[in-house]
Amino acid sequence: MIRRGPFQLLSSFRNRMFLIFFAIIIVPFLLFAYYAHIKSIEGIMNANTSIQTSYLLQARKNFEIYLNDVNDQVNDLIGNKRVQELLEREPANGTEEENFTVNMLTVLYQNMPLVDAFRVRLFPMHPQVYPTYMNTIHESMDVITEDWFRQSQTTVRPSWHLSLPAKGKSSRPLLSFVKRFSGLYDQTPRGIIVTDLSEDQIKRYFSPSDQVVDQKLLLLGDDGTVLYDSAANEWTGTLFPSKSFALDGEGSDSIEINGRTYLATSVGMDSEPWRIVSLTPMEQLTGTIDEITRLLIIILIVYLICCFGVVAYITVSFTQPIVKLVRSMRRSEGGDFRFSRSLASRFDEVGWLYRGYSSLIERIEGLVEEASRSERKKKELEFQVLSHQINPHFLYNTLESIRWKAENHGRTDISEMVSALGNLLRLSLNSGKEITTLGREIEQVKAYVLIEQARMGKPVRILYIFDEETLAVPFLRLLLQPLVENAIEHGIRHHPEQGKIVLTGRTEGRDVVIELSDNGDGIPHEVLQRLGLESEEDQRSAASGSSRSGVGLRNVNDRLKLYFGSSYKLSIETGEGIGTRITLRHPILREGAQSASDLLR
Repeated sequence: MIRRGPFQLLSSFRNRMFLIFFAIIIVPFLLFAYYAHIKSIEGIMNANTSIQTSYLLQARKNFEIYLNDVNDQVNDLIGNKRVQELLEREPANGTEEENFTVNMLTVLYQNMPLVDAFRVRLFPMHPQVYPTYMNTIHESMDVITEDWFRQSQTTVRPSWHLSLPAKGKSSRPLLSFVKRFSGLYDQTPRGIIVTDLSEDQIKRYFSPSDQVVDQKLLLLGDDGTVLYDSAANEWTGTLFPSKSFALDGEGSDSIEINGRTYLATSVGMDSEPWRIVSLTPMEQLTGTIDEITRLLIIILIVYLICCFGVVAYITVSFTQPIVKLVRSMRRSEGGDFRFSRSLASRFDEVGWLYRGYSSLIERIEGLVEEASRSERKKKELEFQVLSHQINPHFLYNTLESIRWKAENHGRTDISEMVSALGNLLRLSLNSGKEITTLGREIEQVKAYVLIEQARMGKPVRILYIFDEETLAVPFLRLLLQPLVENAIEHGIRHHPEQGKIVLTGRTEGRDVVIELSDNGDGIPHEVLQRLGLESEEDQRSAASGSSRSGVGLRNVNDRLKLYFGSSYKLSIETGEGIGTRITLRHPILREGAQSASDLLR
């Protein structure tokens, strides 16, 4: 199977049409659509980034003002003279501790509305000394073991602590501002105040736009923990779910979270190591662009269908007829002149091509038929010449033998020789017909052998082995007798007592195969050259020579090639000490063939 390379595929007009449509129309359309899509998304992202950045900066400013206000309000509370007095010394007994509880809670309740927070909790430096107070404010003594409390006991720097509700409870996360404070006139630690901010306080500054569905506003800690999530605290208390998002700096980026793409915009806070992040779903930003893209895809598909329809029309109406015409031309190169003239009735250029080629084919067929008739006539004349070349020579030798027998022996077998000669002549002439049967050829060989036995005065040992069904096969006349003549002449003439000839016949496929073998000395090389069966140069040399010893064998070989082609010729295996084997292959002809003209039809 021939493999066609890419450049050979482009040699087809139809393939070039597809390539031209694709390169000139479809590719620019695709590039333009892709460029427009990318630039539209880029423009939307830049516009959204600008809007979100402005919003986040304003939210940051407002939130930092709020945090400063809360810090000032807490400072006012811890600077309260009564609070300072109550925490100046620890209670000595239970009564003093109860009085402390009543007085401290009274002060807190009076000042609590002044702090803009969910609640304010004040812890003495040693809560275990104030069991009544801790129980009243619903705090456990285990608070002293918590990290944020222990850290606050050792440092004056304020800190933030995120409290998550226990599982199964309906409370919400609290972001607590923890601050240790000391006396107004000394550096002795007095207590720890915790200001709890709920999502209601934070939501006032971080509320997503109602125009964008599923938008999130997040408040991230310095380690990436989500301190606040505007979407019902979905991610609050967990690390930010995208590892590819940088936790430092400001700007925007496209990130993927749980299989969904967001446009993330972030700004950092000045007063705290926090970041405010806005997450906007990309499908909300590019929804209109996606609809336009789908419309473009539909238009492109329709356009492609139309383009393929045009190409298909051109292919069916023009290129395919031309392809069929080219195939017919290629078959004509191999001698097959079958041609469909169905499109010759068209009145366009294709019709003119078909009508012109049809006229050319008819002219070629006429020339081929004329050449065929001339060739058949030539072969018939050659056959007549070959036949006349064989028969007079053999008839001359036979008559000489009859004369020699009559003069020198006066024996009664002369009549047998004459009878055999008459039979031989009758079978040879075959009533002027070129085709006989294999059985009649064998009878001719037997008549010839009788005459040769009479000429030699010694019996010729010859064995005939043929399948019965092959005897009725049509056979070209005067083929076997020259082979037997050659076997007698070059094989057993000098030692007929030991010599033996075997003539066999069988069918192989659509051919009849005849083999003639003898146990003589073989045919010498120089004799084969005279027989003209080695090369064309040897044939010309042998034909121009005076020797007539190989004319019959050479003529048999020439007749086979003339009538049946170069694949049908004699095959000779010979050598000194191994005898000679001649193989003749003859095609099985159709029944009723009478002449060379019938063979060639």
